[in-house]
Amino acid sequence: MPVDYLPGMLGSIANSAVKFAKTDNLVRPPRGLPASPNAVAAATVSCDLVEDLLRSLRSLCSDQALDRCLQQAGIVKAFISHPGSRLTHDQLVGLYRRSAAATGDEMMGLWSRPIRTGALKYIVRAVMDAPSIEVALYRFTQVWNLLLDDYRLSLTKADASLRLELVPRSSKAGGNRFGHALMLKLTHGIVSWLAGREVPVRSVAFAFPRPSFAADYSILFPAPIDFCGPLSQITFHAELAKVRPKRSASDARSFLERAPRDWIFTSYHQHALRLKVRELLHVDLGRTLDDVSSRLHMSSRTLMRKLQQEGLSFQGIKDELRRDLAILHLVRNDSSLEEISDALGFSAPAVFHRAFRHWTGMTPGRYRAAQQGISHGVTL
Repeated sequence: MPVDYLPGMLGSIANSAVKFAKTDNLVRPPRGLPASPNAVAAATVSCDLVEDLLRSLRSLCSDQALDRCLQQAGIVKAFISHPGSRLTHDQLVGLYRRSAAATGDEMMGLWSRPIRTGALKYIVRAVMDAPSIEVALYRFTQVWNLLLDDYRLSLTKADASLRLELVPRSSKAGGNRFGHALMLKLTHGIVSWLAGREVPVRSVAFAFPRPSFAADYSILFPAPIDFCGPLSQITFHAELAKVRPKRSASDARSFLERAPRDWIFTSYHQHALRLKVRELLHVDLGRTLDDVSSRLHMSSRTLMRKLQQEGLSFQGIKDELRRDLAILHLVRNDSSLEEISDALGFSAPAVFHRAFRHWTGMTPGRYRAAQQGISHGVTL
């Protein structure tokens, strides 16, 4: 049933990575690299994930302005169109911030009406003093419904769940995939901030077909994800509704200043089995299937079966993590390719080169050159 209206509220505001190695026989315990990123920052997403955002930006910005946004975010324009190219956490955060500033639209052209600079600040002010997260979410939907023309946000509480849906106002409403994902991710981010922890998510669904980059959504959301649904929606457990937010004005300033760094990627120690496995491997890439299954208090056979039910494998998760860590080290520091290969547990640099090319279509050296914008003379 619909959540009750809160009188007077408005007056308060003005493909997982491809498996390369078939066994762990090639793996030695990694020795580590300097400035190893934390588990959240260690993730990467495919450039395909942001293609809808880039398309929106091209309609709003001149080529020169878009080039500046990309450059300031540490992204080489020619690089993002190359198959297999990926963005780091820092690059995605930088692209969001630079694009919002350049366009004066906090949703960067993803919706039919611009969301003017400062809107998020007033949304945070509206929700932070709510008596419960259910009321905070209701306020969140009502403010957005004043701002959006093509969609309205609907909040319902039923069947032991609290669900926020994006409902098209007409049959002509556009379906920007990145826009839908960003709205649901912002919802999860604000709810988690209000609760003081990353909150569990029961499920996420999108009203568009499963894209080729569907695996990237598991980096954003700690929940099962469906596609081709009637509506895009995010569903929380009903007990979250009664949680009382405890946030101050200084907390709000920090949240806004850091956005979207603290909420765009999900934390790996929470919720999904894939992310739990990845977190344990991030601590020590030398861990075997038996090591990880023991720490998860299940047998190796049970872990393999559960992963297979999700279309995953232990080795695939390990190789995905290696790929992401390799990309981060190639972008962030000057460690030699041999040092990176050794730290990631490959038996020899040649094995690392073959694996990396299999994942990205480029050798590690060419990937680093492209990221640094010095790829002239280098064939990608």
